[in-house]
Amino acid sequence: MTALGGFLRHALNLLLPPLCLSCGAIVGETGSLCPTCWGKVTFFTPPACATCGLPFEIDAGPGALCAACAAGPPPFRRARAVFRYDDGSRSLVLRFKHADRLEGAPAFARWMLRAGPELVAEADLIAPVPLHRLRLWSRRYNQAAVLALALGRLSGARVEPALLERSRATPAMGHMGRQERERNVKGAFRIAPAKAALVKGRTILLIDDVLTTGATIGACATALSRAGAAAIDVLTLGRVVR
Repeated sequence: MTALGGFLRHALNLLLPPLCLSCGAIVGETGSLCPTCWGKVTFFTPPACATCGLPFEIDAGPGALCAACAAGPPPFRRARAVFRYDDGSRSLVLRFKHADRLEGAPAFARWMLRAGPELVAEADLIAPVPLHRLRLWSRRYNQAAVLALALGRLSGARVEPALLERSRATPAMGHMGRQERERNVKGAFRIAPAKAALVKGRTILLIDDVLTTGATIGACATALSRAGAAAIDVLTLGRVVR
């Protein structure tokens, strides 16, 4: 059966060769990057802020915090990301988010598990940042939920795709600054009534594609905290570093 499976995969690759997740060039394996695109992606490595995961240029020692986290802790316990969201990784994320390139989800899940193994190991539940039903209808899938489910299959952790709800539609935030984003999503998330009992006393791992200013993740974390979550961690594919 293994030999047959390998033959079938080879035959399929001849008919439909696997493509780079970022640029669409032919690659040797489904769900991978070509060498050029791999070289453009800046993967995060230590040292970093112990709370939000912001990369440091100099190792300040264990438990070191960035200026923002030292000034005031965010509404989550820890956040980690796989790579810097910039010109080198943008097409990778956008093809996954808007162009139905979902075959990358297993690889992304492996990268996320390597970026935050302790977050996954300590999570009682994994939950994606939700889309409003109107945006979900137009896009047809929630990329955060796709990542969460792939991570759950890889790690064995429990995933609750509908734990959080986006209770009102919010304008797109690509052009907004931090304060505008925070106002835009304030009160926009709630715990699904049927899932409320799952939150109390639990450690929740929030999943999203990109952490930009932290406004959306912060609003989700606040909703979970108010519902009685013991701790909230955050794991994303990309992160904007300003």
